[in-house]
Amino acid sequence: MHLNRCNQILQHITEDTSVPRNIRRAAEESKELLSKDDDEPTVRASTVISILDEIVTIQTFQYMLEHLFWNVFK
Repeated sequence: MHLNRCNQILQHITEDTSVPRNIRRAAEESKELLSKDDDEPTVRASTVISILDEIVTIQTFQYMLEHLFWNVFK
């Protein structure tokens, strides 16, 4: 359930052309990592959290995306 919601949010971000490319790339990378079965779910989740946490600290980050990313973290 949570994985599906995360993927929906990340998909929304990657498809939004008003979102800066670096943020869309991070969302796409995160989405791909979540879909791989190579690692344990907790390892994949922590890796994605690290990627998204780096993006959140970018000063040009938009409030809407910050809100969406924090929903992924929940």
